[in-house]
Amino acid sequence: MSSKFLNTSASDLPPEALEALSEAAGKDNLLTEAADCWPYAYDNSRRQSPPGAVLFARSHDQVAAVVSACNSYRIPLVSRGSGTGTTGATVPLDHAVVLTFERMNRILSIDSDNRMATVEPGVTNAQLQAAAADKGFFWPPDPTSAAVCTIGGNLAYNSAGPRAVKYGTPRENTLALRAVTASGETIRTGSMTTKGVVGYDLTRLLIGSEGTLAVITEATLKLTPLAETRRTLSASYSSIHAAARAVAAIMAQPVTPYALEFMDRQALEMVRNFSSIDLPDTIGAMLIIEVDGMNDDIGEALKRVAAAADNDECIEINLAETPEAVEKLWKTRKSLSPALRHVAPKKINEDVAVPISSMPALIDGLERLSGEHDITIVNFGHAGNGNIHVNLLVNPDDAAEMQRAQSCLAEVFALVIALKGTLSGEHGVGLEKRDFISMEIDPVSLRLMHRIKQQFDPNNILNPGKTLPPI
Repeated sequence: MSSKFLNTSASDLPPEALEALSEAAGKDNLLTEAADCWPYAYDNSRRQSPPGAVLFARSHDQVAAVVSACNSYRIPLVSRGSGTGTTGATVPLDHAVVLTFERMNRILSIDSDNRMATVEPGVTNAQLQAAAADKGFFWPPDPTSAAVCTIGGNLAYNSAGPRAVKYGTPRENTLALRAVTASGETIRTGSMTTKGVVGYDLTRLLIGSEGTLAVITEATLKLTPLAETRRTLSASYSSIHAAARAVAAIMAQPVTPYALEFMDRQALEMVRNFSSIDLPDTIGAMLIIEVDGMNDDIGEALKRVAAAADNDECIEINLAETPEAVEKLWKTRKSLSPALRHVAPKKINEDVAVPISSMPALIDGLERLSGEHDITIVNFGHAGNGNIHVNLLVNPDDAAEMQRAQSCLAEVFALVIALKGTLSGEHGVGLEKRDFISMEIDPVSLRLMHRIKQQFDPNNILNPGKTLPPI
């Protein structure tokens, strides 16, 4: 069933609907003026669409009341964290109401004995990491936007970051959820134990669903003790193929790195003016490798990883011996996104993932497609997961270039699928990839997914139009 008021703005909604929203949220938590609502019209994608209204989430019961009111009046509802997503998943299509969690941002508990934390969805990743570190723990997911992205957003996209290579994604590091279904009913998923097999795994189903099935209001997260020490290496190679082979070798030996990041020649060229480390012209690719563990064991672990990283095209492997040297390396990696946006503010940014052994073939294929379509492609990302951020540097005002880019993108996705990969490692689907996912998911599975959506949200009010292509 379609949402009844999909083509309305807040002022066009029936007075009784606006009154119900105001009563549910509290009038101080409701914005309807266009100028006030506009900051919630876009995310970190190229898309924007003004919301019909903005509601500030404050508590679980208030969220349940808001969702129930939206369901009663068939008003589409988009849940939002801080808007750092890149796929348009939080863009409020057709004047949907935005429910923002920026004010629902309490850390409810840090339970050291049971290695878990319970938080509201508006808590930022950085806030949680700081609170956990005070107790000697961390939550493994650490997206590049950790300083501002929220736990709710991390769960919505299953966003992970560099540490996922060793410690996993939100799906592996979340014990339980409290959420509100489209009817306004409360559900609790998972358990407070690391083992549990009672019923279907609704926790993992909701994580990554981009707010299309239910609205998460509380999360109990699995914490991991901080290691005693960590060491950082940089390894440079004459070609990207050599770096890809090194990644496969590193992941085939017993010591799993804490982080394993990859940058190709084009990416390194982009950050030369943003980095204070020496980047010789002969470098075709670079890896940043981190290893953590016990003080007594870290030396041997580092040797094993360095030996695996060395091959016939390795130029040099260097240990960052001071905190300042480590910071310089990571500044190089984290300068990439702003550098790319400076060069191509409206670049196409994809985050495909392939099996580790297929990385050389992926890199070869991307080089070939770049030449065939005359599109500059810059590659970097979380190599230890085979999760590569593929950036097509394009000018949207150049119609011919955009046409070539779209053809190139379709072939990039076809290449990824042929290599038994996935179209999104951690950025989600949203709008940007929605119409491509039938390349990856078979028709029977897609029909089942639509039925699951219908069961959770029969009136299609929760983030309609996102994640699943229409049938």
